Amino acid sequence: MAITVNIYYTGKNGNAVKFAKEMISSGLVQAIRNEKGNLRYEYFLPMDDNETVLLIDCWQNQEALDFHHTLPLMEQIAVLREKYDLHMKVERYVTDENAPEQDNKFIRK
Repeated sequence: MAITVNIYYTGKNGNAVKFAKEMISSGLVQAIRNEKGNLRYEYFLPMDDNETVLLIDCWQNQEALDFHHTLPLMEQIAVLREKYDLHMKVERYVTDENAPEQDNKFIRK
């Protein structure tokens, strides 16, 4: 059962985008993507809010996510969040392995 965490980072004066760019350029994003159990770690920009960046962070299971939270790089991320004065809204989702078959008629493949 995969766990997806959507984190909306919001700041001022483009700080959320600056944060995401520094996460990438510093190598932190690649380090997280290389962690055992990480399935996805990507930033997106909402079309209607240029002061927010969405992180989609997906893990194989709770154990992988818990281990990720124990790593020293979490302190580096916290420092960057403070540097850019970001606020967060978090949504958590668990993969539904048993989605109804009728949902497929709405998905163009």
